[in-house]
Amino acid sequence: ILHLFSRFPGVIGCIDGTHVPIIAPSVNEGDYVNRKSFHSINVQIIYDAANIITNVEAKWPGSVHDSQIFRECTLSTKFGHGEFTCYLLGDRGYPCLPYLLTPYSDPEPGPQQRYNLAHCRTRARIEMTIGMLKARFQCLQRLRVTPERACDIIVACVILHNIATIRGEHCPSEPNISSDPNHEHPDP
Repeated sequence: ILHLFSRFPGVIGCIDGTHVPIIAPSVNEGDYVNRKSFHSINVQIIYDAANIITNVEAKWPGSVHDSQIFRECTLSTKFGHGEFTCYLLGDRGYPCLPYLLTPYSDPEPGPQQRYNLAHCRTRARIEMTIGMLKARFQCLQRLRVTPERACDIIVACVILHNIATIRGEHCPSEPNISSDPNHEHPDP
């Protein structure tokens, strides 16, 4: 079943990255330090209008930018070769491409502002989906395993999240990360 976004005909998903904190690895440690100065795996997630994660790339060190992950993933190549006739929505961290719609950087009043508002409202749901994933699987607050094992755990959590979503399982409330002193820098 293809779940489309009503505000955007032809859009089949929203794309975003999220960092899953990990302990400092013993090999290539610096590659895993992200822009917020903690060690992580940068995970690319694409989800549909039913909050199902339809694509996950969980193999990149925290220092890798979201746009590079997308540029190098198989799905991007397929879009680029015209294998799909639909679109993704991404934030300003992604390049605007014929198949990847991003917001206007300096919208003019009228249609461009309305587009940006609809874009923002639609994409806000991916933040909710990522929050649901991390609320369901508290281990994603900080994995204490090797980066390779962390990537496997992340993909397993995504699969279980999708099963729970399809079955209509209750999702626990998101943890209040703003009161967590380790949120910004979970790796002292």
